[in-house]
Amino acid sequence: MKKKRIVVKIGSSSLTNAQGEIDQVMFDDHIHAVAALREAGHEVLLVSSGAVAAGFAKLGYGSRPITLKGRQAAAAVGQGLLIQSYIDKFSEFSIMPAQILLTRDDFTNRERYRNAYATIMELLERRMLPIINENDTVSVRELTFGDNDMLSSLVSGFIRADQLIILTDINGLYDANPRDNPNAKKFDYLEEITDEMLGFTKGTGSKVGTGGMKSKLLAAKTALSVGVPVFIGRGSGTNKLIEILEGNGDGTYISNKTRNNINISQQWIAMHSESSGKIYVDQGAEEAILFNSKNLLPAGIFKVQGSFQKGDVVEVFGMNGLIGKGEVTYSSTDLADVIGKRSEERGRRAGATQVEVIHRDKWVRI
Repeated sequence: MKKKRIVVKIGSSSLTNAQGEIDQVMFDDHIHAVAALREAGHEVLLVSSGAVAAGFAKLGYGSRPITLKGRQAAAAVGQGLLIQSYIDKFSEFSIMPAQILLTRDDFTNRERYRNAYATIMELLERRMLPIINENDTVSVRELTFGDNDMLSSLVSGFIRADQLIILTDINGLYDANPRDNPNAKKFDYLEEITDEMLGFTKGTGSKVGTGGMKSKLLAAKTALSVGVPVFIGRGSGTNKLIEILEGNGDGTYISNKTRNNINISQQWIAMHSESSGKIYVDQGAEEAILFNSKNLLPAGIFKVQGSFQKGDVVEVFGMNGLIGKGEVTYSSTDLADVIGKRSEERGRRAGATQVEVIHRDKWVRI
């Protein structure tokens, strides 16, 4: 089998018992499966829930706390317990885990986004096992990613993973809740996530986790948008992850034939950036950037709206509405001054060797 870069997401329901303690049988099962994946030569990143679930019982809570301060306190206790358990168990396989705690700000802030990417890539190069979790103890909003399903999707996108595996306590996606409806139909393979499918997933969460099947579908939709195929399901035994990669997993495979190879800058622009202004382009420019992979040049722009600086992200509108976003090489003032001038004159006035307003590598279609 071709060596792959795999993101494995383990949810609280697949890691802890109902009392909020780490279930050692399930935990050992995951450890052995990840170790087998590494032994087969694959690169592995682990997105692990369980900090809040592992910690709340130690604080005296009878169940998962519902307040933000309660969850943050439980995470503060549980994260240490969780990572220490990983370190102890993986040491048996000479695997060294590396803990990475992220918040939404680590994705929206461009510099921190690049730093997170560089750190993860260095860890993989050094044969470490990155174990990633939401930094619940310092989140200023309630679990800013919503849950670790979306976090695993975003991570799998920006490291260009070959596969995202989301392990849960249900063997895949159904058109109704299989716990309540014995006639629920299972989906073995999907090529897209539709709004209708999102409607199938009401009430399919667990006691110890934050996410349900809806969150997993939303995560899968995000992963597909950046070209990462997804598996959602369950398994047991040392070879469960290898079996999933071989197409024999107990769950739902979600992928399409189109491999979207947008780079890390384009992913940040598409998913995490805030637009500082708007640019309006004519039909010729619209066709050039949408269908011919061309740079956006000043000659195709007829209107600039808002105040932005070089390096900011702006929305681009065509004749019938929003068509994409991109990083500009001009400020709004400079761009407004040059949009009607000849290319040679624009180059001299801007003092630059390149005159494109948005390079195709810093552009994403909406």
